[in-house]
Amino acid sequence: MTAQHSAHHSGHSFGIDVGGSGIKGAEVDLATGEFVGDRLKIATPQPATPEAVAEVVAQIVAEKGWDGPVGITMPSVVKDQVILSAANIDKSWIGVDAQELFNQHLDVPFTVLNDADAAGLAEVAYGDEIARTGSVLFLTLGTGIGSALLLNGQLFPNTELGHLTVDKKEAEKQASSAVKDREELKTKQWAKRVNRVLHEYEALLNPSAFVIGGGISRKFDKWGEYLDIDTSVVPAQLRNRAGIVGAAMAAKEGVRP
Repeated sequence: MTAQHSAHHSGHSFGIDVGGSGIKGAEVDLATGEFVGDRLKIATPQPATPEAVAEVVAQIVAEKGWDGPVGITMPSVVKDQVILSAANIDKSWIGVDAQELFNQHLDVPFTVLNDADAAGLAEVAYGDEIARTGSVLFLTLGTGIGSALLLNGQLFPNTELGHLTVDKKEAEKQASSAVKDREELKTKQWAKRVNRVLHEYEALLNPSAFVIGGGISRKFDKWGEYLDIDTSVVPAQLRNRAGIVGAAMAAKEGVRP
């Protein structure tokens, strides 16, 4: 193991973000929220079964020569380290004890949590002041729509607002960035759908702000202008780094959300 990757660098941690299309991992400097070295990305195995995903997670840790605690985010409701939902991964995940599963593949301590929750907490720690203040709905627009509900920087865990029905259809089945790609929607058409979904969230939750993450948040200046809701909407500062960073934070704290 090379010295520069030794986990004994206090203040560094390691995060892995399991998504519908890719499994990504990186060492994170918790002082800044920045990656140390390159992010490693491996395509999510198809089907994304627990065993197959756990093997890739172990491969990332091994390739990066990391020997300290690891945080792992899942696109799932995670309660007491048990996976309770599987929207964009294989259904065989439901009911899996994540501690038991990853224990068989990793020789380091680890923590498993919901991906949007992790991203929201990272945004609170390293992002815009707005994410830390008042009632904030953090959303990741990706394969689906992930949500993290924050009150003055504190998390209400495992919300699944992407599955809320808006106009007879699940929000994420009409307004995720994957749907934009799949249906080849023009930016404006897609932004109108996002706007409709935000209107519904606004009516139900009356947050003080929306923070939008996921890869598409990088292009916020291209589509944000089509939103016409009263609540302020800002792009996430960490873009798609947030899941990995939030995972690394959780690993360091040994959090068990």
